[in-house]
Amino acid sequence: MRELTLVVAEDNLLVREGVLRLVAEIEGLRVAASCSSFDDLLAAVDNFSPDVVVTDIRMPPDHRDEGIRAANRFRASHPELGVLVLSQFLDPAYVLALLEAGTRGRGYLLKDRVDEVDRLARAIRTVADGGSYIDDDVVDVLVRSQTRSVDSPLESLSTREIEVLTEMATGATNAAIAESLCLSAHSVEKHASAIFAKLGLAEDVEINRRVKAVVMFLAGRDPAEPVAGPGRG
Repeated sequence: MRELTLVVAEDNLLVREGVLRLVAEIEGLRVAASCSSFDDLLAAVDNFSPDVVVTDIRMPPDHRDEGIRAANRFRASHPELGVLVLSQFLDPAYVLALLEAGTRGRGYLLKDRVDEVDRLARAIRTVADGGSYIDDDVVDVLVRSQTRSVDSPLESLSTREIEVLTEMATGATNAAIAESLCLSAHSVEKHASAIFAKLGLAEDVEINRRVKAVVMFLAGRDPAEPVAGPGRG
C-alpha cells in the first residue's frame, strides 16, 4: 500500500484538528500541510504536490463554495490530484457543482461521517486512485426525493434495481456492488443495463462517467445540460 500525501483545508480549528487526528490513525497517510483558506489551499497544493486534498466547502475569503471552486480549478492545474470535499450540506447543488468538470478523483463526504475512520480512509484512497466517492446518505436523499416525484421513472425499477442504482451512484464498481448486495458480477451487469435502459441514460462502463449521469438524473437534471453551481446568496 503506497503512502499518500495529503493537504487538509478547513477553517474551523476544532474540525481541522479532529480531521488531522483521524487521518493520523490511518496507516499510509501523511499530512504535508493544513490550512484554513482558499488562497492558502492553492499555495499548499503548489508547494507540496499532494496526492489528495481533503477540504471543507466554505472557507475564507467568502465562505461560499471555495472548496468546490478549488476542486474544479485543480482539474486543469493538477489533473492527477484527488479531492475529497467534506460537507455538512445535503444540498445536491454542491454535489453537482463538484462533478461539473468530471467525477474522476472526486469525493463528497458528510462531516458527520468523518469520524468513521474506515469510511474516511476508503474515500481518500478511492479519490487518490482516480475513482469517485459520493456519501451514501446524499445518494439516499436523492433517491427518496425522486421516488416521491410524480411519474418518476424510478417507479419502473424493481427493488433490486433501486439497490443497484443507489450503490452505483456512490461510485461503487460492479464488483463492489456485487459483493455488497451478495450478487454475481453478471447479475449486476444485467441490472445495470436494465437501469440505464429504463431511465433513458446512455450506458457507460466507465465508472466515473456513469456516476455523473446517475447523480445528475437523481438530482432532477438532464445529464446533457451544463451544471449550475449552488446559490451564492
